[in-house]
Amino acid sequence: MSTHPLFTDRVAIVTGAGSGIGRATSIALAESGARVLGVGRRKEALEETARAHSNIATLPLDICEEGAADTVVATAAEWWGRLDVLVNNAGTTAVMPLSETDRAVITSLFELNVTAPSLLAHAALPHLRESSGSIVNVSSTYGHRPMAGGAHYAATKSALEQLTRSWALELASDGVRVNAIAPGPTETDVLAAAGLSQETIDEMLAHERGRIPTGRLGDPKDIADWILRIADPRGAHITGQVLTVDGGLELA
Repeated sequence: MSTHPLFTDRVAIVTGAGSGIGRATSIALAESGARVLGVGRRKEALEETARAHSNIATLPLDICEEGAADTVVATAAEWWGRLDVLVNNAGTTAVMPLSETDRAVITSLFELNVTAPSLLAHAALPHLRESSGSIVNVSSTYGHRPMAGGAHYAATKSALEQLTRSWALELASDGVRVNAIAPGPTETDVLAAAGLSQETIDEMLAHERGRIPTGRLGDPKDIADWILRIADPRGAHITGQVLTVDGGLELA
């Protein structure tokens, strides 16, 4: 991975840091000099992430809980005195055809994928204004492509992309940049976390792999590298963008 020396002495918050893209991003930022607060619900998984680099500290909590956003941001500011990057990575998916629509599933999808990132961005904003920092939202290729059987998940990611563009426009004059990375199918445990069987997951990933022009699924490190690139202060003129990292899937 290319080095990003400008992250030295900068502070980043990464949600969903216990595995997958969140873990890879936390490690990449730490290796690039940042102090990283890794946030997630699973204490043991976070501790494993923290063992990868001494610059990673962890905060186990559910970002959907009342007051969680303020706690996360206040913790980073108290420990390191500033905040430069917020990576809204935590998210969940659900396979839910229209015929099986469940109010609780819709609510939980929007709580984690839309409401929690919004409250974190709100809490982080005063600090990001001070540091001319940036927000990176982690969307999905399904934020702008239809997903049969997963319409509400796709809708939450579409919402996150529109928040990205609107916040970028709103905050440009404050020197705060807002961008999104939209991964295609990636080797993470998000499908297992959604309660799908390993057999179903294997079938879904094999199907997706066969459609990806580069012939492979994404690696969390692929995504982490682009999160760093778009958060890099040297990219001061890029804001409001959604960058898809999918091995060319959208071309197929």
